Amino acid sequence: MTDVLRRGRASLAFSFFAQGVAFALLVTRIPAIQDRYGISDALLPVFLAAVPVLAGVGSVTTEQLVKRVPPSRVLRWSQPVVLLALLAAGAGSGITEIAVALAAFGLAVGALDASMNMLGVSLQRAYGRSIMLGFHATWSLGGIVGASLAWVGAHGHLALWVSYLPVVVVLLPAVLLGSRWYVDGGRPGPAAGSAGEAGAPVQAGALVFRLLLPLCLVMTFAYIGDSTVSNWSAKYLQDTLGSSEQLATVPYNVYMVTTLLGRSLGDFGVRRFGAAAVVRLGALVAALGFAVVAGAPGAWTGMLGFTLLGLGLCVLVPQTFAAAGRLFPEASDAAVARLNIFNYVGFLVGSPLVGALGDAWSYRGAMLVPMALVLLTLVYARSFSAGGARYGDGHERPRTADVGRGSNGL
Repeated sequence: MTDVLRRGRASLAFSFFAQGVAFALLVTRIPAIQDRYGISDALLPVFLAAVPVLAGVGSVTTEQLVKRVPPSRVLRWSQPVVLLALLAAGAGSGITEIAVALAAFGLAVGALDASMNMLGVSLQRAYGRSIMLGFHATWSLGGIVGASLAWVGAHGHLALWVSYLPVVVVLLPAVLLGSRWYVDGGRPGPAAGSAGEAGAPVQAGALVFRLLLPLCLVMTFAYIGDSTVSNWSAKYLQDTLGSSEQLATVPYNVYMVTTLLGRSLGDFGVRRFGAAAVVRLGALVAALGFAVVAGAPGAWTGMLGFTLLGLGLCVLVPQTFAAAGRLFPEASDAAVARLNIFNYVGFLVGSPLVGALGDAWSYRGAMLVPMALVLLTLVYARSFSAGGARYGDGHERPRTADVGRGSNGL
């Protein structure tokens, strides 16, 4: 494998890590942001919903941008905006300032998520083997680091900008330096078009929504499951399973650690057993996790359920992006950008859905809904088969150095 590919892979992995840190620092300090700006409980959901909505706009915009400039350039300039918007969110003093900061954060995150995964998909194609889970593992590691730094800031009663400033000072020059080695992977020629799941060829630049729709649904289901854990695990453990307030903070940390573990090992499973098999297993483990959580007699059994959720859900999103790249080798950037929108759809739907069901019915019963949705992934698992690409499905093609254009001169 060439040095260009290795450097491209390392620099992209660092971008995933930096994004994980930034995202965790924002979402784990929402209560502190609310207090700093005096945002009412009635207004807070509007602010929180605006971020994923604008992120979806950023993803759609990125699809159009990459028709004119390479994804590496979008990533190079969107990541600094995310970091500066994070700092602005901690340094402002009025409602207008936090609104502008969160709007900039949302738009830039959409562009960042889309362009990062575009580069990941194209690098995986150049490698000829599964590496997408590894990129998302570094995002999980960044999330753990970011959440830990947020805890330090909260424990030390530091002002938000004091917590955020050192992180931005370190990460901002690092990501700009690393961006010199981003690689925009080469596109296959016309003969490499994917047959898709129904055997119909996919022409360059064309997206067949019928083929992309199953992946969009899986992405939505995965993020409904993920948002259920991130938004309701603490409340569920404390209010439903009777844990202490301290213990109620543990499930999300356990979830993030098991997500990191599962993604770190997941690429090996894809290479050995194929993407479809790994997705099926992940869906089954995640559904089992929700079942254990719903039926748990106590807090420690509930903790086991959240552990299983991390191990199961962690493989779905990276493999969904990878599958889009295989289904649309001639239009993978557009496929990734459109698929990325459903990341935010799941995030928007998941938390209110579980909350409404919990209030109207019971939180135990509410946990069965994301369980059923995750199980629906089994219906669409064949969309993850490698098809014409013949890699990532137990038949990896030989490694290749077809890396297209590097981004050094952009």
